[in-house]
Amino acid sequence: MKRFHQEVVRVVLLDSQHRCITRVDIARGTLNESLTAPREIFRPAIIHSAFAFVLVHNHPSGHTSPSEADLLLTKRIASAAQIFQIHFLDHVIVGRDYFSFQEAGLL
Repeated sequence: MKRFHQEVVRVVLLDSQHRCITRVDIARGTLNESLTAPREIFRPAIIHSAFAFVLVHNHPSGHTSPSEADLLLTKRIASAAQIFQIHFLDHVIVGRDYFSFQEAGLL
């Protein structure tokens, strides 16, 4: 995802052993923005009976600091995940390196 020239939001769906079931691209955006609704993330998780998931998106600029929109989306997804009882393990931003909301204590 580092080499993408536009933002892409991807969900990695996992089984109860945290093995990858599949990866689904949710949205493609512009150079610096991608609009994603929680329902678009949970639709494939429900269809594939995922136990858990990791949300991943890239920043084509290479900077991995989360934007306000990234922070808000993460909070909304975390709330919805509790309702659906699907484990939201992390939200990772890929750029020159990566930013993990879990590692940063934001999830």
